[in-house]
Amino acid sequence: MPDAMSGTTGTTQIPPASTTVVRKDQSSQKDMFLKLLVAQMKYQDPSNPASSSEFMAQTATFTQVEKLEEIAAQNASLLALQRSSSAGALVGRTVSYTDENGATKTGLVTSVRLGSDTKEATAMVGGVSVSMGRITEVASTAATTS
Repeated sequence: MPDAMSGTTGTTQIPPASTTVVRKDQSSQKDMFLKLLVAQMKYQDPSNPASSSEFMAQTATFTQVEKLEEIAAQNASLLALQRSSSAGALVGRTVSYTDENGATKTGLVTSVRLGSDTKEATAMVGGVSVSMGRITEVASTAATTS
């Protein structure tokens, strides 16, 4: 089908999916899509009109991309919640971790600083802040008798 703007034929390109959750330009992309769709309908050749199935396919594809972005945002939030809950379970346990110099250290987790979608949770081990990715082993702490 001829392109509404240039009069040439071509294929419709869909941008690749993004893993970025925050999209400031998303509403402008929706507006641009709708403006292009209206322009395509307005300036189509009357002797060779575009089929309605092509328009439906374009809007369906746009809706699918929009819903996939929503699902990706929900998954990122769920993953952050799961990581925070796992980090909280380490308080009171003995962990081994690799420090910045590559040495293995062991200590008791006294507290945990919860992470977010963009920042990893950290555990306080013997007064040192250790990111969760550096922890290599978790052991239950022996109960003390008094």
